[in-house]
Amino acid sequence: MEELRTWSGPVASLLAIGGIIYTWLTASSKANEGKITDHEEKLIEHDRRIQSLESELKHLPSKDDFNGLLLAVEQVKSGLGRLEESHDGVKAAMRRIEEYLLREKP
Repeated sequence: MEELRTWSGPVASLLAIGGIIYTWLTASSKANEGKITDHEEKLIEHDRRIQSLESELKHLPSKDDFNGLLLAVEQVKSGLGRLEESHDGVKAAMRRIEEYLLREKP
């Protein structure tokens, strides 16, 4: 029994020191846990935003679509140019007919 009394003091001191060390280590891990939780929430929000952007980008035209559109616009421009030339010829002919009719009016 005497041995138990001699060892109980140092064992109790070691247990107290161990408890202090455990508390000190877990206190910093609790603070880190809060930070990690905040970072996880931000990461989830960023993931949602990226998914939203990706779904929007699927509907946008690609570079090939823009090239096709550019070619179509160029074809329309060349067609309008030919139409304008034809219109100028018709306009000149109409002007000549009008002048003739005004001169030959009885």
